[in-house]
Amino acid sequence: MKKRKLGNSGIEVAPLAFGANVFGWTVDETTGFKLLDAFVDAGFNLIDTADVYPKWAPGCQGGESEALIGKWLERSGRRKDVTIATKVGMEMAPGSKGLSKAYILRAVEDSLRRLRTDTIDLYQSHRDDEATPLEETLGAYAELIRQGKIRAIGASNYSAARLAEALATSAKNGLPRYESLQPEYSLSERAGYEADLEPLCVEQNLGVITYFSLASGFLTGKYRSEADLAKSARGSFLKKYFNERGLRILAALDDVARELHSTPARVAIAWLLARPSVTAPIASATTLAQLNDLIEATKLKLDAASIERLNQASAYKAAAQA
Repeated sequence: MKKRKLGNSGIEVAPLAFGANVFGWTVDETTGFKLLDAFVDAGFNLIDTADVYPKWAPGCQGGESEALIGKWLERSGRRKDVTIATKVGMEMAPGSKGLSKAYILRAVEDSLRRLRTDTIDLYQSHRDDEATPLEETLGAYAELIRQGKIRAIGASNYSAARLAEALATSAKNGLPRYESLQPEYSLSERAGYEADLEPLCVEQNLGVITYFSLASGFLTGKYRSEADLAKSARGSFLKKYFNERGLRILAALDDVARELHSTPARVAIAWLLARPSVTAPIASATTLAQLNDLIEATKLKLDAASIERLNQASAYKAAAQA
């Protein structure tokens, strides 16, 4: 499988990232191990998590996802086969959040312990922290890189203006730069990334690993009405998509999937992979069947007509004119 470069980091990843936010939430340890085994056996290597996953789930404190991955790494012996991406910055406990040097140096040790590894391949700022100078945050990362505890850094949920400022700060001060961006991007959510972030990522040669690539499952076609939302623990995230534009996107996915003898989920992922700026979409699976659907998506090549049909169906201007 042809791998893609993640910015200028020297890291190469297969064109699909496993979203491990489901570990400890809707996926237990036994199932998680099976999913990771199958994912790596199929030739993929990028596993994306965060220290805070899945704190939102009942009975969870955060750290459960990293801990499950760590157990799998130890039992499988496959550390060298995977690229581990995790994040720091979201609130883990009262007073435990942000991107100050003191907090980053403390949080990374917790993540390394849970992951049972000596090095995190991609350490990402989960959310911008405007209360902390960029020089301080990037300086902390520089120290961790020197110590061999992280290999490269990335940003998630940054505005184009703040990402550009961070890149300029790195260049000016000789500090490590963000080599990747993790934005929300899918057929359902296009404007925020395409308007300002995408041009910056292309200009600066940043890797892009998109989250909510299937719009929390909406783009799988599993949900056809608001009544279907009870099917999933993530159903509450989907209500906003049930409008004229959302249904038009589903119809276009159905049409393209039918013509290509494929599925809506595969087509939605293939649309992202056809975008030159996207390195690897992140997508979650809770069953081996779902994972196989994602893997097959990376083999699907959309023709220009199919891409244009999906572009038109998901265009915001079309919704405004309707």
